[in-house]
Amino acid sequence: IQAISAVDLAIWDCLGKLRGEPIYALLGGKTKERLPVYATTARPDLAQEMNFQGAKVPLPYCPAEGDDGLRRNVAFIREVREQIGPDFPLRIDCYMSLTVPYAIALARALEPYHIMWIEECLPPDDYDGYAQLKAAVNSCLITTGEHEYTRYGFRELIARKCADILQPDINWVGGLTEARRIVAMAAAYDIPVIPHGSSVFSYHMQYAFTNCPIAEFLVMSPQADKIVPLFGDLFTNEPLPADGYLDLSDAPGWGVALNKSALNLRRPYRNSDK
Repeated sequence: IQAISAVDLAIWDCLGKLRGEPIYALLGGKTKERLPVYATTARPDLAQEMNFQGAKVPLPYCPAEGDDGLRRNVAFIREVREQIGPDFPLRIDCYMSLTVPYAIALARALEPYHIMWIEECLPPDDYDGYAQLKAAVNSCLITTGEHEYTRYGFRELIARKCADILQPDINWVGGLTEARRIVAMAAAYDIPVIPHGSSVFSYHMQYAFTNCPIAEFLVMSPQADKIVPLFGDLFTNEPLPADGYLDLSDAPGWGVALNKSALNLRRPYRNSDK
């Protein structure tokens, strides 16, 4: 599916360049003046200083650490909240590591710290578990979808009322062709879609759909103190957020150019040594 995604995104880029239009225009045009951005980071305090519109942190402990680990998770979030103050939106990424009882206990223990959402608490196929979790927790939003790879999985999430927000990754789910189907399906149920990572490929889609309210930016700098391109030096002009927003140009296609000098391309089999 990931290979299909790459081919699909390349075809959309070709189409945009043939028509001389950016991808968001091919999807019907922008639905918002600017795209807000939150940061996934180990340092929410630095994300706040860089004017991101909230942050998301990884949960440090899991059920294997027992009640002591749960207390440490709460202490960790309490310390983060004290650093950033009461109003900076804070999210938590659990990366499929929890159980339903643990996730419910965690959400309830974190109520004083006003968490916006808890992300991907459970394995991606645990639809019953997500439905139980969402029904039991009302102090924060439940989000998932990063590791769903087809629209049929998202159909299950929607039908079983598993999540408040869906998070497909356009690079993993079949490209823009499949991702826009997922966004449209979610829109029919008034469910927001906030894609996982994906950089410029998600940004165009998020500009074009009204139920994509904010974008994720992965802070990749070693000390979490700089805004650097998600794809490193793959592109010469990958768009980067500034002051909490991501602006796109009207350049055709995805609006980015490969940095060919950084690709280190070579033919594995050559006709001759000349």
